[in-house]
Amino acid sequence: MDHETIELACIGVGALALLIQALVLLAIYAGISKATKSIKEEIDDLRSSVTPILATTRELAETTRQVVVRLTPKVEQTVTDVAELTRGLRAQAAEVEAVTEEILGRVRKQTSRIDAMCSGTLDAVDKASTFVTETVGKPVRQLSGLLASVRAIVESLRASAPSNREPRFHDDKDMFV
Repeated sequence: MDHETIELACIGVGALALLIQALVLLAIYAGISKATKSIKEEIDDLRSSVTPILATTRELAETTRQVVVRLTPKVEQTVTDVAELTRGLRAQAAEVEAVTEEILGRVRKQTSRIDAMCSGTLDAVDKASTFVTETVGKPVRQLSGLLASVRAIVESLRASAPSNREPRFHDDKDMFV
């Protein structure tokens, strides 16, 4: 075999290798093209199903933002009003506490005055009853003693009169024969 034939055979083998390489690359291109189309279709399907959700989400986000924008001043005003109301209630509670303490002090003072008056009245009644008992009781006891002595005298005089009528000697009755 001569050199040209070998050369021709090498060139033929090289051409065949290039042809096989071209066919492999063409098969790879066809596979990638098919996969790209398939992926493109999947992405289009995904996009068509996700797009309404994204639109709805955007609308919801915009509505939420509008609600937040509308409600923010109202919430701030409500918080301010609640804070003012709380301050007012604290001030009123302190006022009520002070008034209550003042009323309780007055009640304590009046209670002690009433207690002193009742104690003084009861002491006066006790002294008066003691005085009446001593002042009226002593003469009444004396009068009672005087009446008791008069009664005793009258009783004794009454009891003496019938004994004068009876005989003094009773010996005759015992001497019966």
